[in-house]
Amino acid sequence: MTIEEIKTDKKRFLQLLLLGDEQEEMIDRYLDHSRMFLLKEEEEAIGECVVQDLGDGLLEIKNLAIRPECQGRGFGRMLIEFVEGCYKPTHTLLQVGTGDSPLTLPFYEKCGFVRSHVMKDFFIENYDHPIFECGVQLIDMVYLQKKIECHDNSPESGCVMSR
Repeated sequence: MTIEEIKTDKKRFLQLLLLGDEQEEMIDRYLDHSRMFLLKEEEEAIGECVVQDLGDGLLEIKNLAIRPECQGRGFGRMLIEFVEGCYKPTHTLLQVGTGDSPLTLPFYEKCGFVRSHVMKDFFIENYDHPIFECGVQLIDMVYLQKKIECHDNSPESGCVMSR
């Protein structure tokens, strides 16, 4: 397993990005001014995490996706821990916004995130179609936050992890 930063031509991974955010126009709003980390196994993309620096020590996960056949094996948590390690020296808080979904919220809570605030009607006002997850229509954006903890990697490593 390796994690590397993708600095150019990030949209070549559009199919993977669309797993985390199903409207390309929304991805276009953050992709160019965010950092993208790709989890690979033997040169095959398994997952990705896109993060944006919001300033004042706050970092936001804008997109996190693992290929469906690879889910439930700890890869999402691995990407979150990798990002924490990369940003530990410069950032104190990591946040993520997601729909009020019975799949997604428990995952982030198991990773140590706690609910912070809600942006009412976000999915209705910002997407051109209704979005459903596990049979539930996503309406409000639920924000979760956690303090950044250091894990395996260090800034000296250039944020490249191999296992």
